[in-house]
Amino acid sequence: MAEKTQTTVPSENALASTINDFQIVSNKTNPDGSTQEVGIKGGIVEMSYYESIRQNTVRVNVIYADSGVVPSKATNNKSVMEGLPIVGSEKCGIKFTDNNGVTIGGAHGTGNELSLFVNKVTPITGDSRKSMVSLDLVSKEFIMNERGGTRVVKRMDGKISGSIRKIFSEYLKTTKKLDIEDTDNNFNFIPSNRKPMYILDWLSKKSVPAGKMGKSAGFFFWETSKGFHFKSIDSLLDEEKNPRKKSIVFNDTVDKDMPAGYHVKAIEFIKDNKINVQQRFKMGFQSTRIITFNPFNGFYQVKNTEADSMEVDTAGKELPKMNEELNCEGMGKNYTRTTYYVTDTGTLNTGNKAEEQLKKSKEDNFDYAQIENQAIRRYNQLYSSETTVTIAGDFSLHAGDTLFIDGPDLKTDTKNDDIDKQHGGLYLISDLVHFLDNKGTWTKMNLVRDSFGRKGNHSSSSIVS
Repeated sequence: MAEKTQTTVPSENALASTINDFQIVSNKTNPDGSTQEVGIKGGIVEMSYYESIRQNTVRVNVIYADSGVVPSKATNNKSVMEGLPIVGSEKCGIKFTDNNGVTIGGAHGTGNELSLFVNKVTPITGDSRKSMVSLDLVSKEFIMNERGGTRVVKRMDGKISGSIRKIFSEYLKTTKKLDIEDTDNNFNFIPSNRKPMYILDWLSKKSVPAGKMGKSAGFFFWETSKGFHFKSIDSLLDEEKNPRKKSIVFNDTVDKDMPAGYHVKAIEFIKDNKINVQQRFKMGFQSTRIITFNPFNGFYQVKNTEADSMEVDTAGKELPKMNEELNCEGMGKNYTRTTYYVTDTGTLNTGNKAEEQLKKSKEDNFDYAQIENQAIRRYNQLYSSETTVTIAGDFSLHAGDTLFIDGPDLKTDTKNDDIDKQHGGLYLISDLVHFLDNKGTWTKMNLVRDSFGRKGNHSSSSIVS
């Protein structure tokens, strides 16, 4: 059961913040080629902005009251829904600022605003006096992913990271910033006219970080307000490559008594380690077996790998340790998941001459034994420890950032001020929502990591200001 604790002393930064701009542009054009647009920031009741390493793009949900939007020529002096009108796919320019002065988006028309498109329109209430409308907004790439013109049709060769860049530039044609980590492995493939985001997710599971072949695998592909990211699990948990953004503490003191070295005081702190040993064994988080068959030479191989043999960067002191009494007797008997693959030896060879292609005809295009199960284990390990934290709105934080979290150690002594050395430490932001309404501004995050035990210090010099 989740253990929930909450303080009654909110930070001043949790007060209502500012929605600077929220413009909706009509899909219709005027006879002179111009378009109508209307600002609805005055009618916004609440807004939620979402990022997640498990979602390809950002999204926003906004609830506004049409009665709070002043009728204008753009709406023919009617409600926004009827007068603009809003039918779906309208472009929206958004800018909002937290109480620390950190802004997401920019001034409308400058090209710096957060540009999203209406994906879903839901009237909540409606009568002759007022109308409440919910709008779900998504990125351009999310919708363009459905277009036939963005389908990935041409064979791709070489580094997976190179294919990722090519899909973004040539198929999705995004103009957003790309933060793409180089992969260690090559992979030649025929995309078979699939959607670009399907291919990007598929390649994430086949990618190996530099220098980690046979030791670790697994990437995430996601979007933040800063652009698109393609990063390995190992680099996300490596403080040298991904320095922590903030150190957060949860205790029952007021803000002015915040311990030295911490940046933020948590409003809510929930430890929710959903440990299910049988389910984790079933998913293969610790020990796996892979069986491959090579039709080129008839070679049949069985390979067992253990989590202890992996060379990975962990957020905590150690990976979860299972009871040795649950081990089976005999070598190679402790696997809990088996995967089967036919190798693609000799397929899609590269080379400018027939001699070069012939020379590579005995090589595997993709090394299943060195990559596939390593990725399965790494994805499952990442969610070994989970924590949910709510703080005063902080728009400088994004999915994929790391934080250092400290909470109170649980003892019978109610005056105990010791920190929890088992669950405290470095965490990765898996999911994040910035929530704004007329009462306040909050940032709620699901934090995850692959290991247990507090490692490092909350006032580490690697903290990014």
